[in-house]
Amino acid sequence: MDRYFKEIYGKKKVLITGHTGFKGSWLSVWLMELGAEVIGYSLEPPTKPNLFESINLKDKVTHIIGDVRDEKHLTATFEKYQPEFVFHLAAQPLVRCSYKKPKLTFETNVMGTVNVLEAVRKTKNVRVCIIVTSDKCYENREQVYRYREVDPIGGYDPYSSSKGCAELVTNAYRRSFFNPRNCGKIHNVALSSVRAGNVIGGGDWGEDRIIPDCVKALSNGETIIIRNPSATRPWQYVLEPLSGYLLLGALMFKKGTKYSDAWNFGPYDANNITVEELVKLVVKYWGGGTYTIDTSVHPYEAKILKLDISKACALLGWKPLYDIHKTVERTINWYKNFYNNVSKEELYELTRREIRNYMNNMRSKYSRNFE
Repeated sequence: MDRYFKEIYGKKKVLITGHTGFKGSWLSVWLMELGAEVIGYSLEPPTKPNLFESINLKDKVTHIIGDVRDEKHLTATFEKYQPEFVFHLAAQPLVRCSYKKPKLTFETNVMGTVNVLEAVRKTKNVRVCIIVTSDKCYENREQVYRYREVDPIGGYDPYSSSKGCAELVTNAYRRSFFNPRNCGKIHNVALSSVRAGNVIGGGDWGEDRIIPDCVKALSNGETIIIRNPSATRPWQYVLEPLSGYLLLGALMFKKGTKYSDAWNFGPYDANNITVEELVKLVVKYWGGGTYTIDTSVHPYEAKILKLDISKACALLGWKPLYDIHKTVERTINWYKNFYNNVSKEELYELTRREIRNYMNNMRSKYSRNFE
């Protein structure tokens, strides 16, 4: 599997929007491990601390500060670097923030996606474009039901709605400008959208996110405060969806007409646990701690959310590898190293080891023949 990935991504120019974010930083490191030349286009890191600066990625990738709402700057970046792969991760990613800043949320998540797709249209070298949205893009009916790629798009809050809009935009561009039937004739671009579950892993300090809330409290000897203890989410380790994105991108590069579509990358059912159950595991793997439940009124957030991943498993040969215990254990191990004040280079090497170990698991557990 790692050899297959290196054959596809090695020495390729890969542009990542949102590379200073949590998932974008992990993806950047993985692609560098595969020998890709990574060009990052993003705002400054959104939090202090952050993964991007904690592992000193600025000196390891082509680092461009830019806003996806700035069409002129974004297009100029595409024109200059002529990437072959594009992973669009830049977003306003927070539900609670979207209530405070709905206009910013829609401008970034919808028009930012339009700007990326327009830049792809104008860049002759792009072969693969993957638009990263969210599991919250679905019209959530609060049912015990696994949402499939063919289910209605919607969203209650501005964030979820904006991600649903981004999916509609992507589908319109795929039909109108990057139609798989015309690939190799009118255009050479394979375009897909991807929807992940609730991603956790080392290096996330996002506002109003449960794992960052936990480690910030635990590292200071404070009590963890939980807002929605009974909310059930599809928790997954950060490398799980990223492996799906990379696998999908590789298959699109080889046979774009077959794989240009919408895809879910979530965990198995056993990883769908409540926030309170997750916090108990965090405390276990941290080695101690306490939590309390905040009973005050908060803006609406979905209570239950599950993804159907049968399409990716059956058609891509992808599968999740980590159960909920390993997911939390690997996450907390990274944070404990950070709070033990290891150096940036040691954290970078730890991050690389996590990726290499995950790829070893892929090699031993994936059965599909990718030759």
